[in-house]
Amino acid sequence: MPDLIFYNGTIATQDAHRSMAQAVAIGQDRIVAVGKDSTVLALAGPDTKRINLDGRLLVPGFIDTHIHFYEWALKRKGVRLDDAASMDDLLDRVRQSASKRPAGQWIMGQGFNETGWPTPNIPTRNHLDPMAPAHPVLLWRCDLHLAVANSMALALAGIDAATPDPPDGRIERDETGQPTGILRELAINLVRQAVTPPSADRVQRAFREATAALHQYGVTGIHDVRLMDDNDGATAFRVFQRLNQNRQLQLRTWVTLPGERLDTVIDLGLCTGYGDDRLRVGHVKFFSDGGMGARTAWMIDPYQDADRGMPLMDMDALAHAVRRADSAGLSTMVHAIGDRANHEVIAIFEALEVHRAHANRPPPVIPHRIEHVQMIRPADAVRLNGLNLALNVTPANMLQDIDLIDAALGEMGKYTYAFRWLLDTGVPVMFSSDCPVCAPDPLLGIRAAVTRKRDDGTPTDGWYAQNRVTVDDAIRAYTATPAAVQNTLDVGVIAPGNKADIIILSHNILNLPVERLSEARVDMTVFDGEIVYRQF
Repeated sequence: MPDLIFYNGTIATQDAHRSMAQAVAIGQDRIVAVGKDSTVLALAGPDTKRINLDGRLLVPGFIDTHIHFYEWALKRKGVRLDDAASMDDLLDRVRQSASKRPAGQWIMGQGFNETGWPTPNIPTRNHLDPMAPAHPVLLWRCDLHLAVANSMALALAGIDAATPDPPDGRIERDETGQPTGILRELAINLVRQAVTPPSADRVQRAFREATAALHQYGVTGIHDVRLMDDNDGATAFRVFQRLNQNRQLQLRTWVTLPGERLDTVIDLGLCTGYGDDRLRVGHVKFFSDGGMGARTAWMIDPYQDADRGMPLMDMDALAHAVRRADSAGLSTMVHAIGDRANHEVIAIFEALEVHRAHANRPPPVIPHRIEHVQMIRPADAVRLNGLNLALNVTPANMLQDIDLIDAALGEMGKYTYAFRWLLDTGVPVMFSSDCPVCAPDPLLGIRAAVTRKRDDGTPTDGWYAQNRVTVDDAIRAYTATPAAVQNTLDVGVIAPGNKADIIILSHNILNLPVERLSEARVDMTVFDGEIVYRQF
């Protein structure tokens, strides 16, 4: 007998055997029936709770397959910069933060995007120092590949004119050789390491608060992705385990492992997929290049305003690491932004297929992944067909990058965020937020992928509109596709026997005019059969 029945709605099941329905019944943590109102309501008992959807759309819970959950959960308490309208606005926020906290306490912020400012200049320590002379300050750009520190933060990190650039990082310097405060790629970690790490209790509180925030967006599953040279990964994994042991983990969580720890991971015998229905070991994360905003994405041709970017790892070393991980039962994900990076990474996975065939070894249970695939030439997209790979892209980030890419790449921008091309290769394509790079809102990602327009409706015809996708494509990329890729077939699809992770949207976005997609919101989120967020 079901505990809960939703009826009088539109159920987009994502199930190939039954694409649409009117009602769904839930018993404990499982879906027990899907079908017509009359059929499902007939199953109700005296204690069954019935919820009238009144025409709303019910879909599987969204899975965000690339989120920096640890960083976002903690930085939600920091200075918000994603909507800073100018350099002066950013600086005023730093000044206000400094006025509210004791001297010596760190001021952390994340999310600024200078490309949309009236004067698109990146702040330096000379801008920050007058705003917070008694506080160390570290501010991340929205893409996390560039950060700015003030003089006190640089001093605490021991960075001065004599400090060499770290491997795969760059300390920007002025004409006299002094650091400007701008740090690119792994140079950021020199300052991060000077920050006192948070306690496990603080991290746990932050995780629970962030989980509740994700439920408001309809997110019921995540892949928590490590940053480069991430020393916080162990803390994050421990807190996830503590929450799971106490049955307080209300997200189906795949935790990725840092590529720099590959030897340790192999020695411990860990394999991708190990865990239970709420917490599993995910992929091992590597970086092939940086980001467009920092001009560290690795390009075939030079940027219009910079050189060709940079690889963050020797490609032979990366190929060797991927092969070792594959042999040990570990799937890998490789960050690749620029077209040169994607060209080289595809070659690595092509060679891996040949090596595996010669060794007569089966592919991993969970496919390897390329993360972002932000710029790819058509000839390289064709090479993806037939490879045992999955792709992860971030539609909402495209909206932040339109001005940046137009300025940095000109007409070559047509090769970026090529969602339609990638879907047409037949390789599984998953959508994500890359939060805190973008808000962890799948509805925002769906709008971006379907319209390729900013919230103000520009560009009128969509930015390189040939790469638009359908609403159904976009929903699937947040639900059924990631579930199939991660081989957890009891989520991502509304079908009897599957886990009861579902969300209810205020509007049926499948037939809503695209110009009205922004009206849709999440009205309810159900995780493991429990209503964890409700607005009606």
